[in-house]
Amino acid sequence: MKLALILNVIDPKIGGVMIMGDRGTGKSTTIRAIADLLPEIEVVEDDPFNSHISDYELMSNEIKQRIEQNNKINTTFIKVPMIDLPLGATEDRVCGTIDIEKALNEGIKTFEPGLLAKANRGILYVDEVNLLDDHLVDILLDSAASGWNTVEREGISIRHPARFVLVGSGNPEEGELRPQLLDRFGMHAEIRTVREPSLRVKIVEQRSKFDSDPHLCLQEFQDQQLKLKHRIIEAQKSLGNIKIDYDLRVKISAVCGELDVDGLRGDIVINRAAKALAAYNSREQVNTNDIRTVITLCLRHRLRKDPLDTVDSGSKVQCVFESIFV
Repeated sequence: MKLALILNVIDPKIGGVMIMGDRGTGKSTTIRAIADLLPEIEVVEDDPFNSHISDYELMSNEIKQRIEQNNKINTTFIKVPMIDLPLGATEDRVCGTIDIEKALNEGIKTFEPGLLAKANRGILYVDEVNLLDDHLVDILLDSAASGWNTVEREGISIRHPARFVLVGSGNPEEGELRPQLLDRFGMHAEIRTVREPSLRVKIVEQRSKFDSDPHLCLQEFQDQQLKLKHRIIEAQKSLGNIKIDYDLRVKISAVCGELDVDGLRGDIVINRAAKALAAYNSREQVNTNDIRTVITLCLRHRLRKDPLDTVDSGSKVQCVFESIFV
């Protein structure tokens, strides 16, 4: 779970993570903690879309116009946005809507940005994503894939950048996502409750320690946190230089073909995730171990479910991987 989140932070184009697991296994805690590992980002001051100062793909139309007119633009640094999407959210709240107050008071039609605007260049977290309305999940996945959100409301047409890491979590007992929606998530991690007594005790002790003095607990792990933060920043910088050999790419596609995976998303995500892992480990070349580490996370949720199949989909992926990569 942690590795999948870190790899998505290094390369947001992997396409997000779906984390399914038992209740009380720390899914939400881990996801919310990832934001603290990210470097601050430079945004245009007073811009609701967290626009980038130089990258056109991460800039709202208003900022583009101001740059073209050579207007002075002030910037500020903010923490990477971590936006929670509540289960009861409406489409207007997610996508944005007309600012009614301004329309009534001033007679002007203006756009009131939604959660997708706030999440631009950040992380959008949906707890219990399997209970979210399907049409909202469709909107989220479309925005995450294209990087843009288009809103048509009452004669207003707005298109703004919405590039974010989409993270969903849920409990499989409460229902699964539709296969076509599940396939749109780049990676899928499954979390099970720890059974080993000594490890459970260690977790309980650490939780009690944090509850009694959160500040002291955070200080204790500050050095480890800073090392991890630095490692992620270095990986983000070196990602563009990572190479993956042609024969390894052929073998990746052979695994996807052998497992009868629909479409090419699986191939693309494995290539991206393997490169992100090589960057994370400070290497310039992807090796077989990188692919072995990420392939289950990338393919587990893309396999066709056989009701009579008792084998875990993860072990099935590893079995085919070993047969092709030997």
